[in-house]
Amino acid sequence: MKATRLLRLLICIALASAPLKATSQRRAMKDPKTRPNIILILTDDMGYGDIGAYGGQFVPTPNIDRLAASGLKLTQYYSGAPICSPSRASILTGMQPGKWHFTTFLDTRKHNREAGQIDFLDPEAPSIARFFKESGYATGHFGKWHMGGGRDVTDAPGFSEYGFDEHNSTYESPDPDPAITATNWIWSEKDSLKRWDRTRYFVDKTLDFMRRHKGRPCFVNLWPDDVHTPWVPQAEVGRTGQSPANPQAEETFKGVLKEYDRQIGRLLDGLKELGLAENTIVIFTSDNGALPTFGGRRSGGLRGSKLSLYEGGIRMPFIISWPGRIPADKTDDRSELHATDLLPTLSRLAGVEVPAGYKGDGADRSGILLGRPSPRRKEMFWEYGRNDIAYNYPKGNDRSPRLAVRSGEWKLLMDADGSRIELYNIIKDPAETTTLQAAEPKIAGELRTKLLDWWESLPKLNGN
Repeated sequence: MKATRLLRLLICIALASAPLKATSQRRAMKDPKTRPNIILILTDDMGYGDIGAYGGQFVPTPNIDRLAASGLKLTQYYSGAPICSPSRASILTGMQPGKWHFTTFLDTRKHNREAGQIDFLDPEAPSIARFFKESGYATGHFGKWHMGGGRDVTDAPGFSEYGFDEHNSTYESPDPDPAITATNWIWSEKDSLKRWDRTRYFVDKTLDFMRRHKGRPCFVNLWPDDVHTPWVPQAEVGRTGQSPANPQAEETFKGVLKEYDRQIGRLLDGLKELGLAENTIVIFTSDNGALPTFGGRRSGGLRGSKLSLYEGGIRMPFIISWPGRIPADKTDDRSELHATDLLPTLSRLAGVEVPAGYKGDGADRSGILLGRPSPRRKEMFWEYGRNDIAYNYPKGNDRSPRLAVRSGEWKLLMDADGSRIELYNIIKDPAETTTLQAAEPKIAGELRTKLLDWWESLPKLNGN
């Protein structure tokens, strides 16, 4: 009886203390000294198989692998789209990019009209940076933007309208940095800061921003435009005195990837020198798949590439590190994570309150990042291809149907008219080699209906 009374007493004490502990944790998260910094590294066109931690065999990537060893690696993270502009919009807004009229990369006004999309992201759209800023964070964007501005789009809203305190960006933005935009193109030999030094430049800007805001939590988009083509490694230029003859060759890619990994190491070392490493969440991922893939090797054995809704176009490397909070040197092969999940998930981890009226498409997946794997209960949807003008890519076997849905172990692809249905068990067949719609008509029919309903729900411009 005494033991029973003691057990009951201990249970009562635990129940009574639980709310106090939770309240204490919430208060701690609101303290600027304890709230985590967040650096979101969004690599440009990095394939699932590019880096060592995911089996890459091009060049050693010891610094990215070091980040993986200090944190958690997910094998089922999905971008919001197989191409840059809508993929980036899904991260910033936590919503399906089609809801904001993002369907492919932003280009000239003519191209955007033909693609049935807008010229820039509506500044009234939700923004993870704005939410963090309103919660007391200093916010910075360093690197590629590509959600408005550049070419003949001269009226795109500035970075501050999306909640950023500071920025340095490429020509595909409303305020390109003069050091890297001597001409209105990806790079120029006239740039005072050369192509091979751009990632270093953005890393330096990030560390300087963190240094100047010590004592205040920081949210930073570090979005380099490596490893996007053209590949112009310094060693190649130094040897010949001019740009490489083939800036899409495997050897030039290896040179750029090697330097990119070195700069990730400089970032990690810089955080440690600033005394910020222990309380900084560092996320490493990519906006979409690789192109060229060198025979599929950059896609890590997955089918498809950038511009494709097969796994090679949308399944990305994803590493997250937060010393002492996120388990080190772990791999989660079970949990699905979508780009739209980052806004609610990072907000929860940082104690940032999301506005009551916000209705995103993502799910709070903070539990899996803290070491509790679980399947994603919400379906994931994608589109790429509203007509044959702006979406006639990629060519050959990597060109997928134009819509896709992932539900549990199943993935269905089809065109918007309901044709070209392909059904895969993505757990058993991640390379998408064997279609099962004939063998699983019930599953195919249910997913077809869900996918068409989702497609019909998206707003359309100019009938596209």
